[in-house]
Amino acid sequence: MSTTDNASTEAPHESATADPAEAAAGAQLSTAPSEDSPTGPAVGIGVIGWARWFWRQLTSMRVALILLFMLSLGAIPGSLIPQTNVDAMKVAVWKRDNPSWVGVAEKLQLFDVYSSVWFSAIYLLLFISLIGCILPRSWQFVGQLRGRPPGAPKRLDRLPAYTTWRTEKSPDEVLSYAGTLLGGRRFRTEAGGGNSVAAEKGYLREAGNLAFHVALIVMLVAFAWGQYFKSEGGKLVLRGSGFSNTLTQYDDFKYGSLFDPDDLPPFSFTLDRFDATYEMSGPQRGTPRDFKAYVTFSDGPDGKPQKREIQVNEPLEVGGSKVYLLGHGYAPVLSVTDPSGKVIFKDAVPMLPQDGNLTSTGAVKVTDGYKDKDGKKEQLGFNAVFVPTFAGEGQGVMFSQFPELINPRLMLSAWHGSLGVDSGLPQNVYQLDTSKMESFKDESGELFKQKLARGESMVLPNGAGTVKFEGIERWATFSVTHQPGSGLALAGAIAAIAGLAGSLFIQRRRVWVRAVRGEDGVTVVEMAGLGRSESARLPQELAELADHLHQQAPTAPEPVEETPEGERG
Repeated sequence: MSTTDNASTEAPHESATADPAEAAAGAQLSTAPSEDSPTGPAVGIGVIGWARWFWRQLTSMRVALILLFMLSLGAIPGSLIPQTNVDAMKVAVWKRDNPSWVGVAEKLQLFDVYSSVWFSAIYLLLFISLIGCILPRSWQFVGQLRGRPPGAPKRLDRLPAYTTWRTEKSPDEVLSYAGTLLGGRRFRTEAGGGNSVAAEKGYLREAGNLAFHVALIVMLVAFAWGQYFKSEGGKLVLRGSGFSNTLTQYDDFKYGSLFDPDDLPPFSFTLDRFDATYEMSGPQRGTPRDFKAYVTFSDGPDGKPQKREIQVNEPLEVGGSKVYLLGHGYAPVLSVTDPSGKVIFKDAVPMLPQDGNLTSTGAVKVTDGYKDKDGKKEQLGFNAVFVPTFAGEGQGVMFSQFPELINPRLMLSAWHGSLGVDSGLPQNVYQLDTSKMESFKDESGELFKQKLARGESMVLPNGAGTVKFEGIERWATFSVTHQPGSGLALAGAIAAIAGLAGSLFIQRRRVWVRAVRGEDGVTVVEMAGLGRSESARLPQELAELADHLHQQAPTAPEPVEETPEGERG
């Protein structure tokens, strides 16, 4: 189950030899499981045989890669189709828009992909596959660390990297030089049979392989931990208002299946000020330059208030959670009076931005305290469009020209009746449900609406009251996220990359040096190397080692032959 496990562990010539010494020389250069097992169990081997065959298949690299691919494919529906535990309202909208697919999607659990039976089965099988691969490889690797390099094969010249020369140094001197040289290059050496030295290097290759597999398990655990215990909520906070980290304070909240609200860290903060700067001129006019929220933060119910700053990508961290600054906008301050002149509503009403220049829309809902001139209780509603920089009368429609408050305007259209807030059904606070309401009419019988500057008032028809544009407040939205296991996932990812790099770039190899005195009294030196896989680096490394050893045991001069007449030739 490694990316390098399919490389040959034998030299090209070894397949044609029956020399057990050569077979031992190339053995155990990897902890990869054998791929020579049959494609299916033998007939009549029983339940245990089938179980062993199934286990071999499950822990093979081939099946692990298939499971990884299936896990990736299984995550695609979770990103394309709304998930119930993330946004139930989007799921309802999707079902309404795609009625013909609802039955199939529900049967396949596509609205709860990550907790579905099929996704969990793939996940668990991959988890078991990795563990089943790691355990025997780890045990085998420990055995390799405790073992010693095998003795030299009888025919060193059959190995892929080989060199030889003759020297006047004695075999013991040559082997002593060789042991010192190889030991200095961090080879693990072992004397073999009195006429050779065996050396081995590159154990970190298999350690990297194991680290990669362990890191995959760590990442799977971190992913599961994060999915089950995560929480994320959003909150819009007006300037001067505060937030306490309890479930009821959130505007929206999503969480994992094992999340417990008691796990929310107890903290609170107040939004003291929000600053935003923009490019004032040039082709990038209106481009945001800096967003910064100034808050007074308290850690715990008895925490001492502290001044903090929250910027984009610079969250406030507390108790394992992070508070991110997501967005900002404007909240016109409106006051509403009834026909008797009594102020029945006065508040800042947040508007949601619709474009980069903060053209914003929203709804003003007056739910209590209003009576018309006849004393009948009603509710008032106003659709609103706000622009921080109005182009001017006759200069186009209500679209902002710049995100700063340069020439703010508020457009209101008025309705009366029932807002539907007493039905018990959830309702969007930024949209007005006019299904049970009637519009106020202007003199021409059209919907009554008016554009207001700051400080101006709108007088409702038939003495129904007035609405005054009092001022403007800022708001900012914050996201409080708690993602357990993210640090563990990062550590696993780093370990996986490091392990994969080690398994790819570190070569497991063995080197043998043999020195035997020949019949003429001159020592014959042989050096050979064998790697985990064929590589140009092994002959190069063997050439460097031979060069250093040759300096200690140089080539002996060629013997001088005599002619039959006794003359030197």
